[in-house]
This record gives sequence, C-alpha cells and structure tokens, in this order.
Amino acid sequence: MTFTGWLTIFGFAVILTALAMPLGSYMAAVYSGRRTFADRVLGVPERFLYRVLRVDPTQGQDWKAYGRSVILFSLAGWLLLYLILRTQTLWSFTGLNPQGFHSAPWDVTFNTTSSYVTNTNWQYYGGETTMSYFSQMAGLTVQNFVSAATGIAVAVALIRGIVGRSGRSLGNFWQDLVRTVLYVLLPISVVFSLVLISQGTIQTLSTYVTAHGLTGLSQVIALGPVASQEAIKLLGTNGGGFFNVNSAHPFENPTGFTNLVEMLLVLVIPAALVFTYGRMTGSRRQGYAIYTTMMLMFLGAAIVAYVAEAHGSPAQHAAGLHTGVIAGSSGGNMEGKDQRFGIAGSALFDVVTTVTSCGAVNSALESFTGIGGAVPFANLSASEVIFGGVGTGLYSILLYVLLAVFIGGLMVGRTPEYLGKKIEAREIKLTALGILVTPLAALFCTAMAVASSAGRQSISAVAAGGPQAFSETFYAYLSQANNNGSAFAGYTGFVQPVAGNVGSHGITFADLLGGLDMLFARFAPILFALAVAGSLAGKRVSPAGLGTMRTDNPTFVVLLIGVIVLVGALTFFPALLLGPIVQGLTGRLY
Repeated sequence: MTFTGWLTIFGFAVILTALAMPLGSYMAAVYSGRRTFADRVLGVPERFLYRVLRVDPTQGQDWKAYGRSVILFSLAGWLLLYLILRTQTLWSFTGLNPQGFHSAPWDVTFNTTSSYVTNTNWQYYGGETTMSYFSQMAGLTVQNFVSAATGIAVAVALIRGIVGRSGRSLGNFWQDLVRTVLYVLLPISVVFSLVLISQGTIQTLSTYVTAHGLTGLSQVIALGPVASQEAIKLLGTNGGGFFNVNSAHPFENPTGFTNLVEMLLVLVIPAALVFTYGRMTGSRRQGYAIYTTMMLMFLGAAIVAYVAEAHGSPAQHAAGLHTGVIAGSSGGNMEGKDQRFGIAGSALFDVVTTVTSCGAVNSALESFTGIGGAVPFANLSASEVIFGGVGTGLYSILLYVLLAVFIGGLMVGRTPEYLGKKIEAREIKLTALGILVTPLAALFCTAMAVASSAGRQSISAVAAGGPQAFSETFYAYLSQANNNGSAFAGYTGFVQPVAGNVGSHGITFADLLGGLDMLFARFAPILFALAVAGSLAGKRVSPAGLGTMRTDNPTFVVLLIGVIVLVGALTFFPALLLGPIVQGLTGRLY
C-alpha cells in the first residue's frame, strides 16, 4: 500500500462527484422538458425521429403502456441483432468483414444477443476472432446505446411516479429513449472517443496486420473501430470489449490517463442520475442521502480490494517464507495485473465495473486473492445498488429506499411514508419482488449448473472439484443476473477451434441458461419497478408531521446501508462461503 494508491482511490471519488453534479442538473433539465444548450442543435433530429417512429411525445403512458413499449422495443432489437450476427458472412460485400469471419454457433449467438439487449455484454467469444466490423458497429455498438437508454428511461419513469401528484402517466418511453440517446449518450460518447483516440486507442477499418519479429516469428495484430465502441461500452455501463482481454488491451486502454478516464465514464451517469433524482423531486437532500449511501459502500469495497491485493494471499506469504523473502516485500499480488496500472489502478477499476452493470476489466479477476476476489462477488450481491448500471442503479436503490422506509415505519409504529406518499401493502409486495428477482435468478441458475453434468462442462479443467470451480460457476450466473458481464474467466460457453480441430461449437447448456438468466433478471425487475411507479403516481401527498421519518439525514443513510447489506448477506453469504471465502481462508488456488 502506498500514498499514490490511496490518492488514486480517494482522488477518483472527488473527481467523480465534481463531474456528476453538473451532469445531473443537465439531465434533470432534459427529462423535465426544460430548455438546454443542446436544444438548438439537437431539436431538429429529435423531431425527425419522432416522425420516423410515428409517436406523439406529448402523449403520456401509464406503467403498463410504458412497460409494453420497453418490452416490444427490446424484442425488436433482439431479433434484429440476432439476424445481423447469424448472417455475418452475408455482409462481406460492405467491406466490413475483411477477415471473412463466419457466424458463431446459434446457441452462442442466442447468448450474445440476449447479453447485449440486456445491457450485460457477457462474452463467450473473443471479439477480435469472431465479430466482423459490421457486427461490432451495426449490431453491438447500436445495442450499447439503446440498451443503456432503456435503463435510464425506466429510472426516469420511476422518478415521475414518485413525484407525481395526480393521474397515472409516467411520461412517454419513446421520448425518453430518443432524448437519452441524442442529448446524453451520443454527445459524451463522441467527445470521449476523440479523447481516447488522442491517447492511442485505435479507430480504423483496415484489415488486420501481420508483424514479423526479430526471430522471424509472425504475429497477427487485430485492428478495428475500437474507440467508438469503447466510449459507449463504458459510458452505458455495457462492458463488452472489442478485444477478448477488454480494457487490459493497450489498443483499448493505452495509458494510465485513459484508465482514469474509462473509470470515470463508467460511473459518471449512474452517479449523475442520483443528483437528477434530487432535482426532479424538488429535494436535493434526498439525492445527497442516496449518493452518500452509494459512495460509502463504493469506498468500502475499493479499500478492502486494495488492501487485500496489496497484502497478497496466504500462499504468496508461505512462498515468501520458503524463499527467505519477507512477506509483502514483493509489493503484493501482481498476478493477472498490468504493470501500467499497478495494484491500486487494477483494484479500483474492477470495483468500479462490478458495482455497476459494466463487465469491463483491466486485470484478471480470477487472479485476485481470495478476499480481493470476494469483493466483486459482494458488489454483485448488492444487486446493482452501489451506483449500479445506467438507470438500473437508481431504480434498484429506490426499491431498497422504499423497503427501508417500510421497515423504519414499522420500527416507529407509523404508516410508512416517502416524500409524503403512504407506502402500503401493494407497493411493498411489488418492491420485494423487484428486489428478490435478481438473487433468485442467480442462485437458481448456479444450482442448475453445478448439479448437472451439462453445466459442469463449462468449468475449466484446472479448477474442477475445488472452490475455484464453484466460484467460476456462481460468478458467471451472478454476473449475468446482474447484467454485469465480468467473469472468473475459466467458465466458458464457446469452444473455439485449436490446432488439429475443425470448426467451433457452443456449450448449449451454458449458452441457453445464461441467456435466459440475463433476459429474466433484466426485464422482470423493470416491470416491477414500473408497477411501483404506477402505484405511486396517483397517490395523494400528505404533509410531513412531527412523527414523519426523515429520509434525507445520516440516520436514514445508516438504515439504508443496513437493509442493503442484510438482504445481500442473507441471500448470498452461504454461497460466498463455498467459493471465494473458503479459498481465501485456506490459501487454496484451485
């Protein structure tokens, strides 16, 4: 542990807050219909898109109509993306498949399509060896925009339900979708694509290059339109990399500066949406309370991960004793990490991308120590409430806020109220279902995988039978259920050809179960969140009294953290004991 390492972590938190507050104010103006500096430029294409979609943006939708629009739009996107990926070779005439890649097997394509439509970007394939430029740009990058916009739209709809004073309207999904893409995602992505290009991230449609070294050995260097996809994959908390090693690849993440920029891109919208919430509710203190909750839990995870990785594992200390090296003198656990980023930069990056629904990584999670590897597990176990994905994080933590209000109301013997609206049995039932869907999906799929021979085919041979095997399986389905996309890399669903073999094939069990896991855990919570919004939208507001529990002070922050930790612990702690914790306590690698 070094001063520079601690400065990296806490300096990042300060910079993030400084960027999120003004962006949150801008987004509040976008979704409240107030004029912004971008209206003069983007107003014309916005109106054009409404005509193309044949929608009236002034026509409000209740929660059922809003949810129906979300499902139909996502279904259309799923079918289009599946078609693009399955007909990849037919698009060679465009010149955007210079390597002549064939389509992946149908089951891998099912998993990939489900992954990108749900903002998960789980990858059972290597992008540079599987996907054409056309598939990357017209298929995957487009979904990076619209899946992120869908999550933000749902969060905004829930805000409108909470602050609504009469009627049932949650706004118009199509207007929220268009304005999110045009006014938020697209401008920021363009700017930061140029920033990444200036630092060395590549952006080209040239064919791959073959390089010859001094020894005469040749190497194929993959190229492509990387920067344009990199910006939105991070900004939209998507996470699927152009290259198989993701942000550990120097063409995606070339310098220490881009490492900082990429971390900020991942968290800036989830953080800003909290301040958007404060402004749209008319009480900034509500936003500050939620932001404080998120930041405290985020810093706790980052500190634990940094300390664990800087300290090293029991096995490394035992090796140091045998070799006469003083424990810790080697600088901690650098296995699977890039020297450019060091322990602090690697630990922080992986915490940033596991508290959100962004599975981008700049180091190998399976090479972390037992305790360091337990941190991503714990982050995912919080079900995307520590900032979370774009939109997903806000509507997820608001469900926990309602649960905390209900528990607090029971403790003081009063009818629970939030922002003047009574929280009754219907809202709590919907809230509980929305909170429990994701954990149940992850645990059910893990049980199916470890209990069946078909599921165990995906476990790496080196980890078979040990705690690492369970960790790989559990993390895979926990990551997919949380629409995160990061992985303990041994778990696979796609076998690529190697010397002596012809063709490739998918592991159908893992592909289908994982795809269904992602779809169910994405859209079921969305529908429950919208149902909660619809139930709250028409409620009358009661004035606050002397006995009203405040939800904007430190006491409520502590209560909210306690509820989040308690739900996560009761749900996932037994599973965590079987994997990373027992691995960390025993020092066993596999």
